[in-house]
Amino acid sequence: MTRPRRSLLFMPGSNARALEKARTLAADGLILDLEDAVAPDAKSLARDQIAQAVAARGFGKREVLIRINSLDSPWWLDDLNMAAAARPDGILVPKVSTVDDLKLVADRLAEANADPAVKVWAMIETARAILDADKLAAQASNPAMRLAGFVFGPNDIARETRIRMVPGRATMLPIITHCVLAAHAHGLEMLDGPYGDIGNMDGLREECAQSLDLGFDGKTLIHPSHLPICNAAFTPPADEVANARKIVAAFDLPENASRGAIQLDGRMVERLHAEIARRTIAISDAISALEQG
Repeated sequence: MTRPRRSLLFMPGSNARALEKARTLAADGLILDLEDAVAPDAKSLARDQIAQAVAARGFGKREVLIRINSLDSPWWLDDLNMAAAARPDGILVPKVSTVDDLKLVADRLAEANADPAVKVWAMIETARAILDADKLAAQASNPAMRLAGFVFGPNDIARETRIRMVPGRATMLPIITHCVLAAHAHGLEMLDGPYGDIGNMDGLREECAQSLDLGFDGKTLIHPSHLPICNAAFTPPADEVANARKIVAAFDLPENASRGAIQLDGRMVERLHAEIARRTIAISDAISALEQG
């Protein structure tokens, strides 16, 4: 099933008002956070509030992920057990660095008899994770690992590697491209990290456009005001969707069934363009269904 992931908004689990507000926001998905947005003395409260919010099933068609604390923290196992019982769409694991990290999470979920529909998302935010991105992504072939996608974490990468964050992200582009290639080579979704300059809407718009060009499937966000720009950036334009439908319809004609390329409106169109077109249509249709429901 194609699912739109244009925008996934982080919401602090310790803030009950934020969790309630999340039910009305125009986000494709929500990341209910137990990690960075929650102070140590509020971890238990956040865990309880997220468990109740997810159990209430009041988020409509929005995808719901729970971000647990990192595997080197004292909280991660309690977080994971809660998430396994709450049955969100997925569990976001920060600072995944090795295949052993993924296996540890998968084993604990199996022990907790977690619903197989609960997927695992890995945050790529360490130097080791970047170097081993292909090894991590390859675990998608093992259903027991539950791996559904990567989330790029630029701030922790910058902290660990001393790579500077600069406008336009030129310093990060080799890393981003490497991780995007690894994810898509193994059929995983790849989500961009959040844009930190909250009030700079022009900068956000430019970064969203760049994210799309780089092959990201959507973007994580830290402020609701970013939702309209992000959603617009990752929504296929109407003319692009119309052209995609025309390409698919042309290749579906009986006389084109065995052809690898055809002429359409004076252009040479290959069958690979039909594959791209089908994804564009699927994303567009999924967005329409989400916004209508």
